Amino acid sequence: MKVVAVVGLSREARLAKRFGMTPVISGANPELLTQRLKELGPDVCGMVSFGLAGGLAPLPEVGDALIGTHVVTENEHYACDPGWSKILRTKLPDAHSVVMAGVEEPAQHIGAKKDLFRLTGAHAVDMESHIAARYAAAHGIPFVVLRAISDDSRRTLPPAALEPLSPNGKPRMFAIFRSILREPDQFGELLRTGREAGAAFKSLLRCLRVLGPSLGCPYIH
Repeated sequence: MKVVAVVGLSREARLAKRFGMTPVISGANPELLTQRLKELGPDVCGMVSFGLAGGLAPLPEVGDALIGTHVVTENEHYACDPGWSKILRTKLPDAHSVVMAGVEEPAQHIGAKKDLFRLTGAHAVDMESHIAARYAAAHGIPFVVLRAISDDSRRTLPPAALEPLSPNGKPRMFAIFRSILREPDQFGELLRTGREAGAAFKSLLRCLRVLGPSLGCPYIH
């Protein structure tokens, strides 16, 4: 039996695999993620939405670890597995327990983040949690969320950071360079975005080292 980590980026996938999980990469493409989840076999004993997240509320801040309590969209509401989530909270007492919002498009601007916070009450957002939660609920798979804030509620992401990823979750560097050439003033903000993502990845690595293989999933037999 295996624990599946649903991620957006190849770097997130490498971390998950390093700690005994089987990654499924979205490449920030909801349709692709839905299809890849359908291809999973029956040997999944747990699922985690894992990786970076954007902040919607004043707290949490960049680098803060998040443990999901629920995942919401405009029309959906999924509870995370209470037993497994309790293990995460016990081992990661400094992590924020939050409601996660799932979206189909990135929340780029401060205004969009404020609107999403008002609409959902969620404290953080990503593009995979709702799809993973939906699949897990439909198949009776215990589901949790472990993420870290890479851009907080006060940040608008530069255009280059939103260029489409490849299907394997890697940045398309040529597209990023073209975006910088079109709007060179964004370069400083892009560097800041990279630094803040680095802080989030360091936070995730610390969490994984504490939790151990497969996030301490209690359902592995």
